[in-house]
Amino acid sequence: CELTNITIAVEREECELCITVNATWCSGYCFTRDPVYKYPPVSEVQQTCTFKEVVYETVKIPGCRDHAESLYSYPVATECHCETCDTDSTDCTVRGLGPSYCSFNQ
Repeated sequence: CELTNITIAVEREECELCITVNATWCSGYCFTRDPVYKYPPVSEVQQTCTFKEVVYETVKIPGCRDHAESLYSYPVATECHCETCDTDSTDCTVRGLGPSYCSFNQ
């Protein structure tokens, strides 16, 4: 479980444009236990590689209409660790849209 470089797409609906930015995020493996014999039935807590610390960086999205908010802030991981997935701050699904998804045609 360690920091890795990623490219993400950022967008604002008012600007009708996506731009890509480079950031760091957490990626890798964590120790997982899946016992063969499950008697008595005990649920195992699975840990995922997730951020321990983040900072926010801000980028200006060009081409916004008059008076549209053109600044976009996004999280950048600065430290990683293995922990139970926190659904309040993380997409814990098996497969999300991905960091390069953009709503607008490029």
